[in-house]
Amino acid sequence: MIEIIEAVEKIAVRIKEAFIEEDILYSDTKNATGDVQLKLDIKSDLIVEEELSKVFTIKEIISEEKEHTFSINPNGKYTIAYDPLDGSSLADVNLSVGSIFGIYEGGVSGKDLKAAIYVVYGPRVEMVVARENVEMYKLRLNNKFKFLKQIKLNNKGKLNAPGSTQKCWYPYHKEMIDDFFAKGYRLRYSGGMVPDLHHILLKGGGIFSYPGTTDKPQGKLRMLFEVFPFAFIYEKAGGEAIDGVNRLLDLKPTHIHDTTPCFFGSKEEIAVVKEVYKKAQKSE
Repeated sequence: MIEIIEAVEKIAVRIKEAFIEEDILYSDTKNATGDVQLKLDIKSDLIVEEELSKVFTIKEIISEEKEHTFSINPNGKYTIAYDPLDGSSLADVNLSVGSIFGIYEGGVSGKDLKAAIYVVYGPRVEMVVARENVEMYKLRLNNKFKFLKQIKLNNKGKLNAPGSTQKCWYPYHKEMIDDFFAKGYRLRYSGGMVPDLHHILLKGGGIFSYPGTTDKPQGKLRMLFEVFPFAFIYEKAGGEAIDGVNRLLDLKPTHIHDTTPCFFGSKEEIAVVKEVYKKAQKSE
């Protein structure tokens, strides 16, 4: 596991440098799920593949940018599913983006996660590593990461980050989001999963939602690359992560690019989501 963390550190430094050196324009290619790729997406994916391929304990890697798994070492122990540059469409306006890594053993369901890591590229480059605890590190001028602190969520927060296209929300979801605002929750939504979930973690709590909608009933965010790693991190930080009713880490994907509705937050906010969504389920 240490070798994987060290590889992610090298990846973070190289992607940070790529922001300065590489072209941020769109390419003429699409990724596995049909999104047009930035040239920076392609470069970041190559960087991750190069660095992870050097780690002997990794059996295979699965990129959000590719359709199939890539074998590294048949005798390896871990499968790494990763999003090389989450929120990359924000790069051209100089907002924070990130990389996400799920470290799986024995399979690629939520229950198979052994650790999760994400990196935020913003005014600072920060890395969060979740194993038994959730630890945050800051990249220094010498390109080495220094431990800063452990992260724990409060039982209740103050932030509300509502994702997806609002005109496609179900009425009960809109009512729930509006109710959070009516209770004094503050809007914090950049359009990037990594910076918004990082924001909630560092500020002590709140709710991030990316629901199923009328146009995308199964949501947009991908289980292996985005949802499961952050569900693992939020649970280890003392929060919860659900699809509206069910624990996210109990879900079992049937395809590596499966998506799911998802809610991450402090315990009190997630309790509200469960109540609203269970009531909606019963009325269907």
